[in-house]
Amino acid sequence: MDSNNIDFKDLWKKQAVSQPNIEDLMARLKQFKKAGLRSLWKTNILLFATSAFIIFIWYYYQPQFISTKIGIVLAIVAMIMYVGVYNGLLRIYKDIDTNQTNQEYLQKLILIKRKQQFMQSTILSWYFVLLLAGICLYMYEYASRMTVFYALITYGITLLWIGFNWFYMRPKQIKKQQAKINELIVKFEDINKQLD
Repeated sequence: MDSNNIDFKDLWKKQAVSQPNIEDLMARLKQFKKAGLRSLWKTNILLFATSAFIIFIWYYYQPQFISTKIGIVLAIVAMIMYVGVYNGLLRIYKDIDTNQTNQEYLQKLILIKRKQQFMQSTILSWYFVLLLAGICLYMYEYASRMTVFYALITYGITLLWIGFNWFYMRPKQIKKQQAKINELIVKFEDINKQLD
């Protein structure tokens, strides 16, 4: 009867542990860094161009209402605030290089994750609030010249678009960003555990 007993713990210990492919992991880290830097540059260019366009509209059309001017300022402040904080990630992404240890990679990824969470919660919330207030104030001067029906349609479409971005696009983007960084963090944690 004793010969039929199998020591599962002993078999488990003797089993070959699948080592994560370090070259594959480094390629993923490099791709993550490249995508992060590309996203930073795209955001900077897009928000700079948008701000320049808004300033051009202010200069060219010379709005009369103070609400329009306040709206323009709020929209630009929202973009400057977002880009200013978002650019804090630039240094962290650039600091990731091939000469670091696994522990250093892990620390950088955790730092990026914390910054992303701050961006996704606090900064993005303020960005949307300021942008929403800015757009609504900006539109007031032009909506006041419309009939009530068209003014409601205009505000309705604008609010629907902002709501769509806030409730659908933002959570989807956050989930995607978190999945990418969490996958890398887990893999580096696994490697560090195996090296200990």
